[in-house]
Amino acid sequence: MDATDATDVIEPLGGAEFAPRGTYLNTSTCALLPHRTVEAVARLCEEVAAGNPDGSGSFDVVDEARATFARLTAVHPDRVAVGSSVSVHAGLIAQSMPAGAEILFPEGDFSSLITPFTIRGDLKTRFVPLERLAESVRPETALVAFSSVQSADGRTVDFAAVRAAAAAHGARTLLDATQSAGWLPLRAGEWDYTVSGGYKYLLCPRGASFLTVTEEAQDSLTAIHAGWVTGEELWANSYGPVRELAASARRFDEPPAFLSYHGAARSLALLEEIGIERIEVHNKALAARFRAGLVGLGHAPVPDVSGVVGVPGLGDRLPDLRAAGVLMAARAGNLRASFHLYNGTADVDRALEVLAG
Repeated sequence: MDATDATDVIEPLGGAEFAPRGTYLNTSTCALLPHRTVEAVARLCEEVAAGNPDGSGSFDVVDEARATFARLTAVHPDRVAVGSSVSVHAGLIAQSMPAGAEILFPEGDFSSLITPFTIRGDLKTRFVPLERLAESVRPETALVAFSSVQSADGRTVDFAAVRAAAAAHGARTLLDATQSAGWLPLRAGEWDYTVSGGYKYLLCPRGASFLTVTEEAQDSLTAIHAGWVTGEELWANSYGPVRELAASARRFDEPPAFLSYHGAARSLALLEEIGIERIEVHNKALAARFRAGLVGLGHAPVPDVSGVVGVPGLGDRLPDLRAAGVLMAARAGNLRASFHLYNGTADVDRALEVLAG
């Protein structure tokens, strides 16, 4: 069946977990939270307000979220560190790079991935067009860093070609999966490092993020924000220097924001129940329908197969869409629509109707 066929009806996934008030096509900015996630956060708030004997949250629940994320990304939980944001994870990697190292980025990638490296002042940062990323890796390149889906317009790149080029020249790889983790299958072990903000397609409350590090690449990182939670024995390092850092990627943990992670554990469980491969088909079909509709209206969306659609020159239509109850975003002059499991063909058709009007 052709995913762009106007007769196809694609129903939202997730059932009663979601209750958008309007047409929400803005997950690349922030996801809708599932009901189970809201309930988990509210429950912890109530427990803390009443005097929780375990303090402000549970490390077991944090490890539950870590383990589920690991299953979703096909790595062992020992390869996953938890934190608060992409920029903090990227900063850890940036501060661990040797002086003079060359870092290769696509032009116009998201600033939270790039800036931790540029502020060092003693690294060589180089920017090339996204479509030339793989061919631009050279022997002096130490790290290739890029987003799996470009925030500004939804573009993707040939992942295998980038990995092959990096391996051929001995460069490490850093993939920012924030705009894809949760709808595009990710085998995190294929990259030296991945970073994923949780509050977009992973459906988590803001304040949850994930870093994966291969066992080999772990030795290249300095645990610059190590604290008591990064010790091999969690409760044995409350006073004085941590005697032994965790042997796993947990040595790179930030102290967890428990409210965020109690919610994240429930959100990630929902994604696992539905299945990332199923969500990928769903999101891509909706995006394909939207692209086809845009072409029919005389517009030229950025050509790609991702679940994020950029439309150059239509960013000024954002107020009209919002007035009609259709939420998207404007980025770098583009109108950006981002589809996820709680969307269906009715959302696509409503957005096209407003744009046509």
